[in-house]
Amino acid sequence: MKIRHSIYIIAIAGLSFGLASCGASGDDPGYEFAPQMYNSVPYEPLTQIINEDEGSWLSSREDGRGEFYNSNSNNPHRMNMREPVANTVPRTKDGYLPYRLKAFELEAAAEIENPVEFSDKVLGEGKVLYAQYCVACHGAGGEGDGKAGEVIGGVANLKGGAYINLPEGHIFHVIMKGKGRMGAHGSQIPQERIWKIVHYVKQEIQKQ
Repeated sequence: MKIRHSIYIIAIAGLSFGLASCGASGDDPGYEFAPQMYNSVPYEPLTQIINEDEGSWLSSREDGRGEFYNSNSNNPHRMNMREPVANTVPRTKDGYLPYRLKAFELEAAAEIENPVEFSDKVLGEGKVLYAQYCVACHGAGGEGDGKAGEVIGGVANLKGGAYINLPEGHIFHVIMKGKGRMGAHGSQIPQERIWKIVHYVKQEIQKQ
């Protein structure tokens, strides 16, 4: 009876410890079950831990290395992200160089010609992109009467006055870098797509 009683006490104590370990507060992270479900094993591009024993106390990795080791033994210097070739300039997958003009360099931007050859297909793609990114403020017809535009106020009427004669490079630059109430969209829309929007604005919106 005493042995059975002791087993019950040990079992209850173990269960209590297990449940208590699941809690985390303050500086106590608690214990993790199956840590690989929380800590990514694949290579992390922006960190570099070359010590293969780092986190070995936590690891359940099949390769026997520590949980936090994340270097790439297949690359020089165990790097994860490969450095670009010296004195080279990155291009997008479409072959475009980074856009270097600053927001205030509108005159220089106005001299840039649209590198995307015009076609009915490009016009159709530009229409779709305009609907995705521009209609909310400028409206379907470009008159600055989109739902968001009505709330913001002061949105450009692309059919009005000086906007009709704006060079394509100017329109591209404003979409890229922003101007006035117009926010910069260069981080959201690739250059090629912006040029397609420019085609649509010039060939459809401003000719209606």
